[in-house]
Amino acid sequence: MPDVKRLACEQLAAHAEFRRLRSIPGIEVDLRYAGADNFVGRILYGDLDCAWLHCEAAHGLECVVAWLQKRHPALRLRVLDALRPHRVQEQLWQHLEGTDLRQYLADPARGSIHSFGMAVDVTLLDRDGAELDMGTGFDDLSQLSHPDMEIQHLAQGRLSPAQIECRLILRSAMCECGFRAIHSEWWHFDFGDRDRIREHYLRIE
Repeated sequence: MPDVKRLACEQLAAHAEFRRLRSIPGIEVDLRYAGADNFVGRILYGDLDCAWLHCEAAHGLECVVAWLQKRHPALRLRVLDALRPHRVQEQLWQHLEGTDLRQYLADPARGSIHSFGMAVDVTLLDRDGAELDMGTGFDDLSQLSHPDMEIQHLAQGRLSPAQIECRLILRSAMCECGFRAIHSEWWHFDFGDRDRIREHYLRIE
């Protein structure tokens, strides 16, 4: 991406195109790469403040909150990852070097949509604050996490109807508000067309 427009993560607070996650009412935030509860098993964000989204994606999450309040008022949205600096994407890519698990990551040579603040990883909480059972946890890099294989997993008894229903509620909420699901991770959603984002938006380094 030779012509990509870049912005250092440390400069986010001064840029009008980005919003803090805490400015979005009605969501909970638990950024897994800010701690060690992730597939790498260590803190990746360190001193970086990554609790941000592009304003467009943030507006989409406000829509999701309103959608849930209207249709499933007992449920809330938890954000597991939002803006992910390019330097962290490179660390994840290096961690999976030599494995077929790289299929679950965007090649840093192209750029992750997370690095533009236009993707989120999310799940749902019940009225008691517990995460709904989606059949796998976040960052479960296996075929059981694939939305496009849910019918097969249901037939094989690997996912239950209740687990698939939880995933469908999450996908409905997100996609009704302009997000796009992907085939391999039930928790990941892009806000907009990937090629357009990579061409026109700032990538956070």
